[in-house]
Amino acid sequence: MLAADSLSRVLGALADPTRRSILARLAKGDATVAEVAAPFPMSQPAISKHLKVLEAAGLVTRSRRATARLSHLEAKPLQTAAAWIEDYQRFWADSFDALEDHLTTVKDTTVTNKEQE
Repeated sequence: MLAADSLSRVLGALADPTRRSILARLAKGDATVAEVAAPFPMSQPAISKHLKVLEAAGLVTRSRRATARLSHLEAKPLQTAAAWIEDYQRFWADSFDALEDHLTTVKDTTVTNKEQE
C-alpha cells in the first residue's frame, strides 16, 4: 500500500502545471526559492508551498549550502511513475492491436460472405 500512496502523491503533485514548471526548472540544477520563484507571477511563500508538496511526494529534496537553502530534483519517483504509466500504455496498445486484428477478421469475413452471394 505504501507504493500506491507514494505513486498517488507523485501523480497528485504532477497534476499542477506550476509544480511541473518548477520541476523543469530544477532539472537544470539546484535552486533557491527566490531563483525558482523568479519566472512565476506569484509570491515566494506560494512557491514554497508548491515546493513542500513536491517534497512530500519525494520529487524534491532541500539542503543547506552556506546560508542558502537549495531545492534539488529527485528523479527516482518520476521513474517509478513513468514505469507505472508504461505498464498501462503497453496494456492499451496490446488491447488496441487485438481489436484491430478482430475488426480486420470481421471485415474480411464480411467481404468474403458478400462475394459468395
